[in-house]
Amino acid sequence: MNHFCKIFRKEFNSFFASPAAWLFMGAFLVVTLFIFFWGEAFFARNIADVKPLFQWMPVLLVFLVGTLSMRTWSEERRSGTIETLLTSPVGSLQLVMGKFAANLALVGLALALTLPLPLTVALSGPLDWGPVVGGYVASLFLAAAYVAIGLYMSSRTDNPIVALILTVFTAGAFYLVGSSMLTTLFSHRVSGILELIGSGSRFDSITRGVLDLRDIYYYLSIVGMFLSLNLFSLERLRWAGNPMQRRHLQWMAVSALTVANLLFANVWLHQVRFARIDLTEGNVYSLSEATDSYLQQVSEPLLIRGYFSQKSHPLLEPLVPQLKDLLEEYQVAGGERVRVEFVDPHSDQSIEEEAADKYGIRPVPFRMASRYEAGVVNSYFDLLVAYGDQHESLSFDDLIEVKSSGAGEPEVLLKNPEYAITRAIRKVIEGYRSGSDAFAELPQAVQFTGYVSPAAKLPAELAALRSSLESTLKELVETSGGNLSYELLDPDADGGQLGQQLNQEYGFVPQVAGLFDMQPFWFYMMLESGDASVQVPLPAEFSQTQLSQSIESAIRRLSPGYLKTIGLVVPEAPAANAMNPYMMQPPAGKEFNQLRSTLEANARVVDVDLSEGYVGVDVDLLMVLAPQNLSESELFAIDQFLMQGGSVVMATSAFDVSIARSLTAVESNSGLDEWLEHMGVKVDKSLVLDSQNASLAIPVPRRVGPVSVNEIVMMPYPHFPDVRREGLDAAHPVTAALGQLTMNWVSPIRIDSDLNAEREVSKLVRSSADSWSSAEVDVMPDYTMYPRTGFVPGVARTPHTVAVALKGNFDSYFKGKDSPLLPESTEDEQAPEDGDADSADDEEVETPLVVGSVIQSSSDSARLVVIGSNSFAEDSALGLTSQSMGVQYTAPLEFMQNIVDWSLDDAGLLAIRGRSQLARTLEPMDEKAMRQMELSNYGLAIGGLGLVWLVRYLCRRKRAAYYQEILAEV
Repeated sequence: MNHFCKIFRKEFNSFFASPAAWLFMGAFLVVTLFIFFWGEAFFARNIADVKPLFQWMPVLLVFLVGTLSMRTWSEERRSGTIETLLTSPVGSLQLVMGKFAANLALVGLALALTLPLPLTVALSGPLDWGPVVGGYVASLFLAAAYVAIGLYMSSRTDNPIVALILTVFTAGAFYLVGSSMLTTLFSHRVSGILELIGSGSRFDSITRGVLDLRDIYYYLSIVGMFLSLNLFSLERLRWAGNPMQRRHLQWMAVSALTVANLLFANVWLHQVRFARIDLTEGNVYSLSEATDSYLQQVSEPLLIRGYFSQKSHPLLEPLVPQLKDLLEEYQVAGGERVRVEFVDPHSDQSIEEEAADKYGIRPVPFRMASRYEAGVVNSYFDLLVAYGDQHESLSFDDLIEVKSSGAGEPEVLLKNPEYAITRAIRKVIEGYRSGSDAFAELPQAVQFTGYVSPAAKLPAELAALRSSLESTLKELVETSGGNLSYELLDPDADGGQLGQQLNQEYGFVPQVAGLFDMQPFWFYMMLESGDASVQVPLPAEFSQTQLSQSIESAIRRLSPGYLKTIGLVVPEAPAANAMNPYMMQPPAGKEFNQLRSTLEANARVVDVDLSEGYVGVDVDLLMVLAPQNLSESELFAIDQFLMQGGSVVMATSAFDVSIARSLTAVESNSGLDEWLEHMGVKVDKSLVLDSQNASLAIPVPRRVGPVSVNEIVMMPYPHFPDVRREGLDAAHPVTAALGQLTMNWVSPIRIDSDLNAEREVSKLVRSSADSWSSAEVDVMPDYTMYPRTGFVPGVARTPHTVAVALKGNFDSYFKGKDSPLLPESTEDEQAPEDGDADSADDEEVETPLVVGSVIQSSSDSARLVVIGSNSFAEDSALGLTSQSMGVQYTAPLEFMQNIVDWSLDDAGLLAIRGRSQLARTLEPMDEKAMRQMELSNYGLAIGGLGLVWLVRYLCRRKRAAYYQEILAEV
């Protein structure tokens, strides 16, 4: 060990005895920073990661390490000092390891000088340190492999230039074998093998933030192989010119066996998949507990099939092995219940026909061009998840995300494959259960209690419904397998004590059948299972079929794992231009097609018409978006749905912004203001502006000679607050994992603390402390007059709450009032007098029975979410934000999905939703801040070199003093 340390110090100090070390570190820093800020356009990319730092590292290290190591042995051979070393009492192993450690230490020092880069990125955005640690670990192991190659090549020649060429050629060959430049020329099977051999693909695997034993050992095997060859080459120099002896043959055999064992151990370790550490925040590349829980719910065979063509788009082909690795983890986690297979439909016509006819999976034409050809290739990049009679397919749109760049090809990555696959698994399981017995998955027995008056006190239609109720319950009890029991109680019995109790607990009051029939009666139905309770609403049609459907829908709400139903209330779609339906002009109305499509991936979405005054019995959650002039009947439908213990999500504001040729804001009336204030929520008649905001594409006129042209420039737009982690409620499951959210034309929300004293109140989203509000309807920025923000800067700066979630007991807005569903009386409509009774009997007019019941208060399970924007998650607003970020922006859609899952107590996917690799964006910065960050990194790099020089200078002085002391003693 003593000899090793001396050799290490001698070799390491020799680098600084000449300009070699400074040239190496200086060149490394210059090239790295140039690639990071200029080559990969870090600020234009707008992602808070250091991927550009490591993207070119395998290629960069090939040349830099080759230059560093080329003189290690070749200079010894050229100067003749190799004979002195080989005849010294120091063993060859100590010589090799000392030189190897010295070279690697200098590379490690150069890597350490780049540490300020991730530190400054972490100050500018939500950096995930897992890939950063993985990147540095991968760089060290890759550098170790290249150093070992360089030492061996340097030992084979006395010419440093030849050693450099051999090193670059060999290390470059290892990188090239697994690169996409070569793998795209072969099928997925062959390219997968090449990627296992290549050093670059292994490097990319570790830089994701996953330390896999197989990848680490791969680099160690290269190090061991070339260091063994280096040892053998030195031994050959020892006996050069001597006759071949048995000891020489033993050296050759041991070296060959060592190299063979090191290489073949990679083949054996390829089957070991559990020895890995996921360093990423939230363990992005490991199957989550949510996935495991859904796989445990599988009782029938679950099929996951990948449809991949042998020839696909070059940007998609590298993603296929990643998907296969992930699906194999599903196979392991699911065991015998899960079957994973991969097929190429082009190779089997029957498979292709089945994919098209049964599952609707067809090839997609991709335009592609290579060095040798250009054209269109029809390829498959799809996944199928099938369970029982249910199936879901995932296309490349569901699996990838694309980041556009100003130059070159876009960046294509897997979006969030675990979420997409697990979401599909959950949907097919829930769909399969929804078509099965409603009692099969009940965790506990269900008690049905009907608070119903005797038939004599009921209107004729409800008396018949009461009879149907008893027969329906008897049938359900027989088919429930002991999971259902029921009883019918009269609330007026025993002096009405039960009725008073129902009024206190549930807000139930006696009902009436109309203005001319004021005889009160009771007809309420409740289901209870453990601590959960659900009200069974009266069906719209008083028939036994509708009644049975209403009860079964309520039972399924108590059963986990059933496909939920979301009722959507959105503005009517804009009508086509009657004068010219082919005009390519964006519609002035609001559309929520992207949100609808996203919600349909997890639940059943139905359009709800509130004009009749009720919400369908099968609706589990009501989502009201951009409401306009709601009538009292529509308000009553929302109110009573909440009173039944339902969940209501609202996106509403006092201003409506239309996106057509320009941005236009007008005041709007939702009809919800008084109702929301009664619930303890007030949406102010103003809009929030924030200095921390997203950008907007603005046409700026520019003179080009005598011609004026409009140049599209991304400018800060305060009406788009960019909310970061500090503005998102970290304690609430809806926003805990979001990280970032852009709001569009949002109004402040105020909470009445007195009315909400006994409820759970969560301020989900808040603007930054540097935000203000304005009641101005002019939302077009004027950067000529206000170059920094485009608007008059506000004086009072404070955070504003823009989204809230309430949970608990609510009192009805219609408490103590008559139901608005009862027909209104007019002057012509008078109650018949006694003398007109006969004429009234002669003229029998059939009018529908209207039950005038008002539920006075809700259960504690009721939930209300309010978002202060009419444009939130709207198609045009999402398009504007996506345009500014250069990527398909989906954070508002994920926010709405999280709200749905939380509202329905289905938090399985909350933990893994929003894991997109492109979701961690930089905080908004102006050009001055960007330049400061870039220049600071240049300055820190120079400062790091200066610090190394200072340490070396102090070491030299200390060593010189030591030698002077020895000379003085002599």
